Amino acid sequence: MDTQITPDAAMPIDGQLSLPLDGAVSRRRSRPWVWRGAALLAIAGSIAYTRESLLPLLFLFVIVVPFEKMFPRHDQRVRREAFGTDIAHALMTPFTGVLTVAVAVPIAIASLIWIPALLVNPLVAMIPAAAMPFVGILLFDFTIYWAHRWSHEVSFLWRFHAIHHSTKTLDWVSGFRNHPLEAAILAPPFVFLVVAGFSAEFAGLLAVIQIVTGLFLHANVRWRWKPLHRIVITPEFHHWHHSNDPGAHNSNYSVFLPLWDIIFGTYFMPADRRPETYGVDEYIPDGVMAQLVHPMRGMRNPLSVLRHPLRSIRDGFRFSIEIVRQVWRTSRRPTHRVAN
Repeated sequence: MDTQITPDAAMPIDGQLSLPLDGAVSRRRSRPWVWRGAALLAIAGSIAYTRESLLPLLFLFVIVVPFEKMFPRHDQRVRREAFGTDIAHALMTPFTGVLTVAVAVPIAIASLIWIPALLVNPLVAMIPAAAMPFVGILLFDFTIYWAHRWSHEVSFLWRFHAIHHSTKTLDWVSGFRNHPLEAAILAPPFVFLVVAGFSAEFAGLLAVIQIVTGLFLHANVRWRWKPLHRIVITPEFHHWHHSNDPGAHNSNYSVFLPLWDIIFGTYFMPADRRPETYGVDEYIPDGVMAQLVHPMRGMRNPLSVLRHPLRSIRDGFRFSIEIVRQVWRTSRRPTHRVAN
């Protein structure tokens, strides 16, 4: 088995990749009651903005929790450790969703995914209408596979995705733990499909399906569904993706079809064991507001662009080059495949 790149090992050798540092900001600490108060205000605002935000929680609780109790993968209580943090993430979804939409377009444009989409647009126009949905699913899954993979193996992107992986318990509510800048994963596939010639409604539907199925894949159920392992994503497949087993790091990135993990050598489904531990080794604070702020540690105040425009342009260029370098390096890294 080839040595895998763990999230920590994905950091560049010459230092952590981040935006320019501001020592005063990185050292600043706020009192816990400030974070709790901010979280309560955000939750109250989200619920006041749309009470429909409670419906997904109620639906999952009614539909999934009974199966978790009848067929548990791990013996754990409904109100387990860090349960309040994940519930807070779920209740704040309308609030964080606004931030996600606000950054989705800039992220998609900066990813340059629209360039290959323009190249395949004439080919998409030649596809028979009956085959369009199937081709669209393949293209969406292929694009999100790489966006998801880079969010693990490019250190700056991992800052934000690590929040999702920091949960040490997988169940009906843990899938809500996300940072709003996770738009880095869903924005490029959406824009790729639209520019390639698919409708925005179709691309949006796939994004919604991915989010909903992702919530179910976190469920604490012992179903293995072994005959489906190479056909569609199962809870077992995604639990291995969340596993803190060193052998499982950087594996099982697909969100619909395991095909891409099989092709690119990141498929991990051992026959002799099952995922037992989850989470990450690095420090991630508890509490929803602390987790939203944590990835921004050490970053320079955006207003510094106004004070030092030339230096900001220089640093931004260097930052972009480093991102591209890491994307290229991780895209070419040796991979392995463990299959049952």
